[in-house]
Amino acid sequence: MPAHGKHRRPRRNHVSRGLALVGTGGVALSLPLIAPATAGAATPAAAPEIAAKTFTAPAAAPVAAKAPAAPAAARTYTVVSGDSLSLIAHKKGIQGGWKSLYRANQSAVGDNPSLIHPGLELTIHRGSAEAAPAPTKKQEKTERKTTAKAKKSSTGDRASRSERRATAPASDAPTGASAAAPAAAAAAPAAVAQYADNLDGWIRQSLDIMAQHGIPGSYEGIHRNIMRESSGNPRAINNWDINAVNGTPSKGLLQVIEPTFLAYHVPGTSTDLYDPVANITAACNYAADRYGSIDNVYGAY
Repeated sequence: MPAHGKHRRPRRNHVSRGLALVGTGGVALSLPLIAPATAGAATPAAAPEIAAKTFTAPAAAPVAAKAPAAPAAARTYTVVSGDSLSLIAHKKGIQGGWKSLYRANQSAVGDNPSLIHPGLELTIHRGSAEAAPAPTKKQEKTERKTTAKAKKSSTGDRASRSERRATAPASDAPTGASAAAPAAAAAAPAAVAQYADNLDGWIRQSLDIMAQHGIPGSYEGIHRNIMRESSGNPRAINNWDINAVNGTPSKGLLQVIEPTFLAYHVPGTSTDLYDPVANITAACNYAADRYGSIDNVYGAY
């Protein structure tokens, strides 16, 4: 309902009235002239047009293409005492952790990733990813148990091998040239690869034969001991130490005396003590029985 006192009369446009005299045969007639009194009745002028401005957005600057990262170069790492694959992977920031490190070095490490020896060289592929997370206490504890179990198994195996040799009948033990002939007749080289007739080829052939007989050892461990014992001369002989005094001088690349060579001779190799491959494999067989691996030998053995 409208409030009281708010009623207004409708507003009207005022017009001006005037008189015009029109002659009509001498009689003047007055005619009212009505004109708009206000400018509001005038026809409004057309509004001026405002020109529209067009804005053009600036073109986006081209984004430079990101060049692909160059692949990381492979490096090597030498295992030290107390190392494990998981610790090395963490220290070196290896993407994929110890499993990736093991896959890249399985031929050097062997079938047991928890058993690595000091002096072993590992190939390290460092990627652009962040460093692998540090192993948890539970993982470290599990790995220590696995390593201890592997070492215990290896020690037990060496002990059983030594015990079998000690309890074997004397007639079964190979002695002198009489045992050489049947051993050579039974031996048949399993490797079909061709090896160079030099130190590198002798070591590689020996490693293949050792792998067939389950004898541990690495290229680095064999090469290191050869250079210390004979400087790579397969005809080297020691005529001055206690063995020479006793009539059994050390001979060959790894300076093996004849009784040791006959006791640890590996089937499939020559019965000549000076033969490089036979000398290496017999010495590595002896080192595995005495020290666990030729890789663990760093001095006179």
